[in-house]
Amino acid sequence: MTLALLLIIPLLAGLLMFLPGAWPRRGLLTATAFSHLALSCLTLRAVLNDEKPSALFGLLQPDALGVVFLMLASVLFTAASVYAVGYLREEEKKHVKRDIQKGQLFTNAPETRFLSCLCFFVAAMTLVTATANLGALWVGIEITTLASAPLIYFHRHQSSMEATWKYLMICSVGIALALLGNILMSVAFHNPAAPAAEGMDQLSAFMARAREVQGTGRALWLKAAFIFLLVGYGTKMGLAPMHTWLPDAHSQAPSMVSGMLSGALLNCALLGILRGHQIMRAAGLGDFSGGLLVFFGLFSMVTAAVFIVGQGHYKRLLAYSSVEHMGILALAFGVGGGALFGGMLHAVCHSLTKCMLFLVAGNILTRYHTLSSYDVRGLRQDMPLSGALWTAGFLAIVGSPPFGLFISEFTILKGIFAHGGLTVAFVYLAALAVIFVGMSIPVLRMAQGTPPRDVPMDYHESLFSVLPPAALCLMVLCLGLYVPDWLVETLNRAAALLGA
Repeated sequence: MTLALLLIIPLLAGLLMFLPGAWPRRGLLTATAFSHLALSCLTLRAVLNDEKPSALFGLLQPDALGVVFLMLASVLFTAASVYAVGYLREEEKKHVKRDIQKGQLFTNAPETRFLSCLCFFVAAMTLVTATANLGALWVGIEITTLASAPLIYFHRHQSSMEATWKYLMICSVGIALALLGNILMSVAFHNPAAPAAEGMDQLSAFMARAREVQGTGRALWLKAAFIFLLVGYGTKMGLAPMHTWLPDAHSQAPSMVSGMLSGALLNCALLGILRGHQIMRAAGLGDFSGGLLVFFGLFSMVTAAVFIVGQGHYKRLLAYSSVEHMGILALAFGVGGGALFGGMLHAVCHSLTKCMLFLVAGNILTRYHTLSSYDVRGLRQDMPLSGALWTAGFLAIVGSPPFGLFISEFTILKGIFAHGGLTVAFVYLAALAVIFVGMSIPVLRMAQGTPPRDVPMDYHESLFSVLPPAALCLMVLCLGLYVPDWLVETLNRAAALLGA
């Protein structure tokens, strides 16, 4: 019942948002988020207790790997929902003032669509992370595209319209390629002489029969299937060179949406690739899939480093940082061994840190009304809380101690050295060094100096705008000092599913 409610509650909340009349829709969003978080915690406990939870006729069957990304999506949804209360309140004030000036009647229709799509977005990510059926996973990722597009277009600017269409077109092509990958994988496992009734648990059925493919002509079909899955889901994940939608969408979306796109949605696409990698390993083709992950991981890191240097748009800076960290994750899972645990820990720490940074970026945008890092000065004096979080977030995202990303990146490096990848390690460290320098210049320039004189002085940091990023920052700091035993066990189990 818990699993079913994980999917039903956000779906039902999304539908209720369209009820007419003035009533506390923002309160419903927050209640939905905390309910989803509580149910996700119960699901995590069930997985750790080896209860093998299942719901909706086997459609939802989470394992340790999926439940990690489910928990991340739920935590970020909760933080975004609290942040949205203050954010939407400010947006309402601006729209009411503008409509009064134009002699128009204010309507909350854009907010209603926004809150509804946010609930549908979380429901789709729940399906992706909790299912063991590759077809249902593909459907869930497709729904995330359709549900998140209106979120990107919330401000209804020309630039946000362009970013939304770019997001829809590029990701739709990627999802179509991933569908072809699913079809090719079914072809690889098709055996007319002994048809298999895999039911809903398609992943386990394919892995159980994976050895049948090894050494036969069907292995070529399986390799082709993984290539299409990697390119298709890699487009949604933001791996270079398929990342071109990501900087525009993340920079134009509202800040809490950008945080969820970067911290939760990209993980869902990564999970689609990892499911394919699991099957490849079971078929004895792990070196092939791992080699592709290492290549695209390094290429993404180098590409991100090139675009981060000299980047003056601070939300695009964070978007390219997401390309970098998706590359780190692909590299870690491609290398395997000890790097797998580091990759799982890195996924957790990156999601928390990047969502925190995007929320703080939203505070900065609200205060300065500009996305140029050259026009923002003196955050330390003008916005002491957000300025401190901005600096701490920068130190965390570039892997500085004592934050959790330092531990995860160092663990991945140990895994690379353990497999004798000196060239890979050199490129990995060089990209990290360039990105550290490239990000430090605009971030520290924004934090230091004297605030511009033309900035209005009537801004006050609200509890809704500061508490969610502060909580996320505290989590990442704690993970750099101590990783709880239950989280270590969860990440170890997830890494074991990938071959650790």
